[in-house]
Amino acid sequence: MRGPGTPQSWFVHRLQRLRTSSGSPTQAQLLAYDENKVLTRSSLSDLLAGKFTKPPPWERVSAYVTACVRAAHAGQIDLSSEEELARLRGDHATLTDLFETAVRQARAPQTRTSTSRPRLATYRLPPRNTNFTGREATLRELRQRLTSDNDCTTQVVHGLGGVGKTQLAVEYAYLFRPEYRFVAFVDAEDPDLVASQFASLARELGLAEVNSEQVIPRVYGALMDHGPWLIIFDNGERPGPLVDALPSGDLGNNGHVIVTTRLRGWSSRAGVIDLDVFSRRESVELLARRVCGMTTVVADRIAEHLGDLPLALEQAAGYMDYNQTAPEDYLALVTSRLEDMIALGELPDRPTVVVATLWQLGVRRLEIERPQARRLLELCALLAPEPIPLGLFSAGTAPLVAATADPVAWDTTVGALAGLGFARRGPSSLLLHRLVQAAIRAAMPDDVRTDARVRLCRALLAAVPHDIHGDPDARSRWQELLPHTLVVTKDEPPAECAGEMATLLRLTSVFLLSIGNHSVALPLCERAFAIDASLGQRDAEIGFDLITLAQIHRDRGAPERARPMAERALSLHESCLPTDSPAIATDLATLARIRHLLGDHEAAVPLAERALRIDEAAYGPDDPYVSFDLMALAGIHLDLDDHALAVPLISRALRIREASYAPDHLYIGYALLLKARAVHALNDPTAAELARRGALILETRLGKTHPKTRDAFALVDLLKRDSCCHGQGEVVAAGNLAIHVHRALP
Repeated sequence: MRGPGTPQSWFVHRLQRLRTSSGSPTQAQLLAYDENKVLTRSSLSDLLAGKFTKPPPWERVSAYVTACVRAAHAGQIDLSSEEELARLRGDHATLTDLFETAVRQARAPQTRTSTSRPRLATYRLPPRNTNFTGREATLRELRQRLTSDNDCTTQVVHGLGGVGKTQLAVEYAYLFRPEYRFVAFVDAEDPDLVASQFASLARELGLAEVNSEQVIPRVYGALMDHGPWLIIFDNGERPGPLVDALPSGDLGNNGHVIVTTRLRGWSSRAGVIDLDVFSRRESVELLARRVCGMTTVVADRIAEHLGDLPLALEQAAGYMDYNQTAPEDYLALVTSRLEDMIALGELPDRPTVVVATLWQLGVRRLEIERPQARRLLELCALLAPEPIPLGLFSAGTAPLVAATADPVAWDTTVGALAGLGFARRGPSSLLLHRLVQAAIRAAMPDDVRTDARVRLCRALLAAVPHDIHGDPDARSRWQELLPHTLVVTKDEPPAECAGEMATLLRLTSVFLLSIGNHSVALPLCERAFAIDASLGQRDAEIGFDLITLAQIHRDRGAPERARPMAERALSLHESCLPTDSPAIATDLATLARIRHLLGDHEAAVPLAERALRIDEAAYGPDDPYVSFDLMALAGIHLDLDDHALAVPLISRALRIREASYAPDHLYIGYALLLKARAVHALNDPTAAELARRGALILETRLGKTHPKTRDAFALVDLLKRDSCCHGQGEVVAAGNLAIHVHRALP
């Protein structure tokens, strides 16, 4: 069996690369160029499928190599040492010898007609990437822009480090090489070295010795006789440092310029194409083609962890190829050790380039020019790869970044991250690629990282709404901060902020509980409880943790497990808080619901009534918290068949919620469902419509497949059927009704 690292698969891969670099001749073309008729259709197929024993059938390999070289020269593709020989040399001596022989045969003197096209000349053009994937639309757009008129046209390809800007420019050069007579590649990362490259280019063009001040215009002058021409300035700076190297006026006639850059600021000087990461389809295609045994499912998950960054995907493929690592094992490594894995895996044509070091120069530049921006970058690296609200950095009494105190300083600090390609800036947010974050984290000293986590924990605690039920804007603010609270609280807390992290964990759990996400809420609250219990002298906080845990277990259908937690929370709070504290009301209302679910309705009533009195006194009669007590008390009366008492309690709760929350808020949906059950028992024909409205709200907020949504629509169906039934049917339906309402309520 041929595995991912067998000699046969390695050899087949080299043959396929050779075919691609020779212009991908068809099977019929290869057979036509095989002058000695060694190859057949079946032998070609076997060769490219690796169906041979060791050693390979060298006579067929020799014929195949010769056919590829002849096909390349017929298509005016220059297979020279700058391309295939550079790749093959040192890999396999026998194949190199065969290739050199084929090249010598193909380059034997031939009679050219006077109409043959002059051979393309190149300067420092890198080898073509035979694994180049996708980007068809971008290549077409780049070509269309460059050929839109006859004057010198400059186009800038802008994007994140590792997104494939250089590879795109090089692929463009090879794809459209028949349209140019001269192609040059200039390394523009250090503007001071551009002039020396132009001096070398001048010698390539046959110019006599030229002084440094005149070398650039003299080169462009010479290129006028070699048009059409193309110059690629790779990894360029902002326009200022490169302005003297770019053509202007008549010197740029009949030529094209492509600049690749991570930096903003080119729109006034040239057209700009923003190159994004791969689409998921392109990522999966690259991994599936490069790695033997790669499945679509595993490729999709690896691409997700690598953020579809082309360089990272190539690096991953190189790592798996060299180490013969199974795709599933690599997925496990990149899932658990991302910061380590981005430093591993070589690219064949760029062995010194890895994701881990892509942004080091930019970070050093920030340290020198804008140290506040570097601080901001380190803080962002410890947050989620989701939009980061800029207001987070000024939250609390001690802003995370000092520059927030001055609007101009803050704007330029944030702008530095966007301008240098570290982040995308929105109207009120920053977004960093997950691998930028991983690279920055990997380079952070432990003490810097710990200090940043402490400060982020405190800033998030100040930024998130604590009054999750009473604040009408709490949901939207929590949704934008939730990904960041989950990331910051993921690991064990630093000792300096253990208590704050426990509180942040519990608040996050309460919000998740409010939107019905019990599976994530439970472990977060359990961690909060464990931290608070380990610290000591935190009875009130432990009580808050316990009552939240009780609510989660109640909603998960385990009231027997929730009851001792709620009772202990009430006991702790009664021992350390005033008797009229709203926290005690929350404990009482929660315990009342639990006792109610356990069938102990008589004991539940005084608990709910006491909770209602405390909250009315603390907040007033029309506060959202009062509505929770009213709902709890109404539910108990319904199970006691006191429908006449329940209906006005629910109606009052519904009025409070409709005045406090958005029309499609979950709490309004829950109130509508409970009211539907109550008025149904009183033979009110509006019951079905109330239930339908409530079910639609749950569907909007929780989704069609959520258990509470399904139970709500089951309630609607029961009410519709029951409206057509009489007698014993009403008794059966009423029993089912109670079950579905209890499942749907918070």
